Amino acid sequence: MKQSKYGKKRNGYLLTGGILSCLVTALIVCGFFRTPYSTTAMNAKEKMQPPSWQHLFGTDNFGRDVFSRVMEGAGTSFLIAVMVVVIGCTAGVLIGSLCGYFGGMADLILMRICDTITAFPAILLALVIISIAGSGVTNIILALGILFIPSFARVVRTQYAGIRDLNYIKAARLEGIGTPRILYAHILPNTLPILVPAMTIGFNNAVLAEASMSFLGIGIQPPKASLGSMLKDSQNYLTSAPWYALGTGFMIVLLILAFSLLSEGIQQSAKDA
Repeated sequence: MKQSKYGKKRNGYLLTGGILSCLVTALIVCGFFRTPYSTTAMNAKEKMQPPSWQHLFGTDNFGRDVFSRVMEGAGTSFLIAVMVVVIGCTAGVLIGSLCGYFGGMADLILMRICDTITAFPAILLALVIISIAGSGVTNIILALGILFIPSFARVVRTQYAGIRDLNYIKAARLEGIGTPRILYAHILPNTLPILVPAMTIGFNNAVLAEASMSFLGIGIQPPKASLGSMLKDSQNYLTSAPWYALGTGFMIVLLILAFSLLSEGIQQSAKDA
């Protein structure tokens, strides 16, 4: 945080994160509508071409444009991560708020279930769920969404348990305000300073989880582009065509870094407000 000439603190995290997030989002949105080249069409004459003005990230072992496939793969990872966070956060807020506010036996049972889920490796549980339900984007989202519920539930439960006995909540009860309104109009806004960073961490973890699953062959299936499967395919060409792995890895790092810095900047702004 630097002091500007106008006397206000300049939030470097927010500025950098905002710029990177806009660039990544613009690239992903463009990829939804159009990519420079087809992401599936093979061209034997252009196999393993190095980066150039025609192919910014070079081409892969099938002659496909790596940059175009990175655009599609980043868009897929982004959508999956967003949906996973929406599912995990929505269910986690519901469970955590009820457990933290009411406590009792329901709190004990639900938290033990959450502990049981988090006791196993996430990728292993996702593998079991997908093995039962089948592969596909929808099943990947559902599997990861379920696995992310406990982390959000714990964060929200802790906040609600600490706020439920504060004076303004007691006053709201005495005024006859309904429980749903107390839970989600009075208490929930005060959990946002903790919930927003948790959502960002969840987003980053979801991106890495989807990439890991595709890397292991249980995520997005060919010919659809996936950052994880592209990293796996690039392993055999690290010395002969390093651009294949570098371009894909760069996008994963940029995707995670952009929203991490943006989240940090938002937190800093909230503290300085």
